[in-house]
Amino acid sequence: MAEPFFSPCPRGLEALLADELVALGARAVRAVHGGVSWEGDWDACRRANLESRLATRVLWRVGQGRYRAEVDIYKLAYSVTWAKWFTADDTIRIYVTAQKSPLKSLEFITLRVKDAVCDHFRTVAGRRPSVDTVSPTVRIHLFLTADTATLYVDTTGEALYKRGYKPAAVEAPLKENLAAGILRLTGWQPDEALVDPMCGSGTFLIEAAQMALDIAPGLGRGFAFERLRNHDRGAWAALRRAAEQRRKPARVLPIFGSDLVGEWVRRSRMNLDAAGLADCVRLDRADVLDRTPPADAGVMVANPPYGVRIGEAEELLAFYPRLGDALKQRWGGWRCYLFSADPELPKRIGLKATRRTPLFNGALECRLFEYRMVAGSNRERAPRAPE
Repeated sequence: MAEPFFSPCPRGLEALLADELVALGARAVRAVHGGVSWEGDWDACRRANLESRLATRVLWRVGQGRYRAEVDIYKLAYSVTWAKWFTADDTIRIYVTAQKSPLKSLEFITLRVKDAVCDHFRTVAGRRPSVDTVSPTVRIHLFLTADTATLYVDTTGEALYKRGYKPAAVEAPLKENLAAGILRLTGWQPDEALVDPMCGSGTFLIEAAQMALDIAPGLGRGFAFERLRNHDRGAWAALRRAAEQRRKPARVLPIFGSDLVGEWVRRSRMNLDAAGLADCVRLDRADVLDRTPPADAGVMVANPPYGVRIGEAEELLAFYPRLGDALKQRWGGWRCYLFSADPELPKRIGLKATRRTPLFNGALECRLFEYRMVAGSNRERAPRAPE
């Protein structure tokens, strides 16, 4: 029996996620702003949690209706058969988001949904679940538009970009599902050389290595659906076993990372080791301005500083043209991708982007700039913006 689901993702990746979900068995797939609605059986739900590189969550739609006032939302939430899926011994947390809702207080709506769930349990079980705002067993999401309320049970738990391996983060890290989406947008293939010369905590490197070795991103973690009463342990074990068997043996890959900051190189190495990929990726300390490409062609991808992570604005204004010089002088034959929210980057780098893809890093609007460096060419740089 097909169930309705919704999978949010970083904005800008909706079409890629729709294609990915189709490949994972989803039906009636429709990309919308901020995610993808789809239908599928519980195997498809489990597979999407285990294998989606781009989704943030898999939300199961359990109720929907029109509303005009808070009481309508209470009635909708009370009518859902919560006790079929979890017990009063489980803990809950309610999340409410809204777009153009006329209701004044989302905090009050959160309390009303909690009251409805607890009253439902008192009616059918004689006692109610407790609220746990830190580590709940069951996460219930309410999404409000101007006149429609939709209730979801979160089948994921911790967000899917938390792959379960990363002990050492850096300041302003890139979410794993956004990094995976950027790699998809570059068109990189596992037999091509890949370089991240500003690797930070190694997110691009780890995502690329997992793609190359066909490692399901969710193999190292658990999921909220495992705690639901309708969970099929046998089917889940078979799905995990198939993913484990498909995983390719670790080997040295044409994936290279470096960073100017030695501490970040150390953290990248820690994260690669935690992911079981330490022997697959070559990592060293180097300045992107001096780095020599490891092959005649390939993909270079980087998330350079843009005033949010490190550096003062004046330093960045000097860095961008030097980066452009380095790309022109050393990276002929490569497809180079820079992900940034800084509007000064395309003005100052002195190279003409062949493509600019809008993406969002959380609420921060960014661009993925593509620069195709022509081999053997030392073309004139585009004029720089005046100082």
